[in-house]
Amino acid sequence: MPFELNSFKTALIGEGARPTLFDVILTFPGGIGGALATTKLNFTCKAAQLPGKTLGVIEVPYFGRKIKVAGDQTFAEWTITVINDEDFVTRNAFESWMSSINQHNSNLRTNPTYHASAVVTQYSKVGVPVKGYKFEGVWPSDLAPIDVSWESNDAIEEYTVTLNYNWWESVGTSDLGA
Repeated sequence: MPFELNSFKTALIGEGARPTLFDVILTFPGGIGGALATTKLNFTCKAAQLPGKTLGVIEVPYFGRKIKVAGDQTFAEWTITVINDEDFVTRNAFESWMSSINQHNSNLRTNPTYHASAVVTQYSKVGVPVKGYKFEGVWPSDLAPIDVSWESNDAIEEYTVTLNYNWWESVGTSDLGA
């Protein structure tokens, strides 16, 4: 019965997933940022999303009516929020990555293999991975500015990065090291 508190508590496995128990591992493309940028991002990625997807609709006219059939899947952009530290390693890696895709002054690509992969993992309250998503064909399309101000004396800089990708795959917990 839906009004019984104990039934609700029993149905809510682990007392519900917590949005604070996650990590992001993004491996930058070869020659950009190195292992240090990947490691730092794992610690300084303050926010991300578990991805969604949209299944398009194709309307087919038939004798004056429209019949809806399933279309192609599309994947929205993925945005992460990064805490900045004074060595700017992660920020510099994103700037280099974007410049390798299209340089400021020459309009050339210096890195033909600019795609990367990323994994966002959700953990249980005891630290066990319970769900993961692997993003394929990842590349940054927007690196947000960092606001600086004399009034922000009790804050740490942060910025967002908008990433595009070709698709994501749901990753089983055994693939996450559980």
